[in-house]
Amino acid sequence: MAQSFAQRINTLLQPKPDGGPLVLDLFAGCGGLALGFEANGFRTLGFEMDTDAAATYGKNLQGHCEQVRLTVDTPLPAANVIIGGPPCQPFSVGGHQLGLHDARDGFPIFISAVKRLDPDVWMFENVRGLFYQNRWYLDEIIHVLESLNYVVEMRLLNAVQHGVPQNRERIVVVGHRGEFKYPEKKPKPVTAGEALGELAYSCPPGSKFLTPSMDTYVAKYEKASKCINPRDLNLERPARTITCRNLAGATGDMMRVRQEDGRRRRLLEREGARLQSFPDWFEFVGNEGSRFDQIGNAVPPLMAFELATRIRAYLDSDFRLSKDEIAGRRTPIQSALFV
Repeated sequence: MAQSFAQRINTLLQPKPDGGPLVLDLFAGCGGLALGFEANGFRTLGFEMDTDAAATYGKNLQGHCEQVRLTVDTPLPAANVIIGGPPCQPFSVGGHQLGLHDARDGFPIFISAVKRLDPDVWMFENVRGLFYQNRWYLDEIIHVLESLNYVVEMRLLNAVQHGVPQNRERIVVVGHRGEFKYPEKKPKPVTAGEALGELAYSCPPGSKFLTPSMDTYVAKYEKASKCINPRDLNLERPARTITCRNLAGATGDMMRVRQEDGRRRRLLEREGARLQSFPDWFEFVGNEGSRFDQIGNAVPPLMAFELATRIRAYLDSDFRLSKDEIAGRRTPIQSALFV
């Protein structure tokens, strides 16, 4: 009998304490990225300033998470791997584009960690808008990281092509000194219905349903915004991107599940987590708003697992490039993006 999606993530995404390489997880959130690495046998140490997210990390993962606001001078232990999702300050177009000199941005901290620790490999993920709205800044980041003697490669990855039942595009940038290979695309996407199973038809205590007046508002909202695909979850397709806003936001943006009797209810916490590929045993700390924020902001653990598998294979390989060979391997970002 074929294994269900829930069974797969509940068994595959289990921390494996085998004393593997240490991974520093900067801007760790609730641990979605770290879970994928721990399931590959890595040890993790997280750094996260949000109290609830750090507590969720500590509750579910074997690695410890420091609840701290990172700076370029924060002491860090030696590690083979550095990963993270640096927050990117939304620059205005009015000339206040300070780039790596803006203390509010997370990339100077990530670059400082790479420079000080000189890991064998590093990786960061970010929204695809970084390539388009602030391409000048991405170029600056890549230039500085290349100067630290790394081959820097970038791909625009969609989580739905890597086993996650959700369309979620993110830029994933990897720095290495050998032959790193990105995960291959899966042949068939997982639908929201396959991921949720019976959850989609359940109405546990606390379920929140749309009222008739909310139904009327939604209809007007979708007509005015020329919404081609209604916000109701289509169980025959992968979900659209799971965000904090559509998990707990205003009625018009809220992701909804239509019941067999025609009523529509807001997506449940466990459903949002399942569509993000969090195992059912993974528990989130904090009030409802905080828990939804953690889910919406996380890297899908199943996608993290695929990336961690490739980083583990890279570390297990003995092949490394010389400094001159690294310089000769530099590829223009544009040509590498959609490969």
